[in-house]
Amino acid sequence: MTSTPASATDEKLVKVENRGAVRIIALDRPKALNALSTVLIADLAAALRNAGADSAVRAIVITGSDRAFCAGADIGEISQMQQQAPLDPIVFDELFAAIDAVNTPKIAAVRGVAFGGGCELALACDIAIAGESAKFAVPEVKLGVLPGGGGTQRLVHALGRAKAMKMLLTGEPATAGWAESAGLVAEVVADAEVLDAAVALGEKIAANGPLAVRLTADAARHADEAALSQGLALERRNFLLLLGTQDAAEGVAAFGENRPANFKGE
Repeated sequence: MTSTPASATDEKLVKVENRGAVRIIALDRPKALNALSTVLIADLAAALRNAGADSAVRAIVITGSDRAFCAGADIGEISQMQQQAPLDPIVFDELFAAIDAVNTPKIAAVRGVAFGGGCELALACDIAIAGESAKFAVPEVKLGVLPGGGGTQRLVHALGRAKAMKMLLTGEPATAGWAESAGLVAEVVADAEVLDAAVALGEKIAANGPLAVRLTADAARHADEAALSQGLALERRNFLLLLGTQDAAEGVAAFGENRPANFKGE
């Protein structure tokens, strides 16, 4: 497997790398456990937007360092925010708006701590792969605040009310094994294998029809937000849209001819 730099999207506090059709975006503030400073948030949001705009990128892996996926918001900057009137969380909104706007499948590769905004970042991705050392927490109540990046909502959708409330109201960390059994992550692997496992998953996704992947993910994401009847209507719409594409014709032809499909995203 070869790696090529994506110099056009390199950012100061993130490292960007391509492995085939998979774009790896690595948070690179290890001394601060990848805490979400204003600069890191801006860099990560920009890297996500660049990846989403690149048709050659068919899956995105977001990862951190050995000790930390992301320790959450930068506490020093939160202290500064408290001095402002009124409080303006727009910088955090920018990050999660960028995540939501990118239709390319996003995979979180988590080692070490994923606390606060780091846990919310993993939840905002479509799939999370965790290393055995991973720990997940939304400890904001211990600071007298609450999760502000979607944690109260996405945790309930991902885990159900009882398990989400346990995490939200105690602020205590959960192990990778518990997170897998609860539905927060899809798989737990050895720490040394986390990134490769996430990339391998991205490669499997990238091998499928890119339009089909994006429209499937689009329909599935709406399951958290829409009534069943609305979700079924969106699924039907996306299904009919895909039927008329060249990728659908190629996929059917390749299946009949017992060969790999050559999808072009058309």
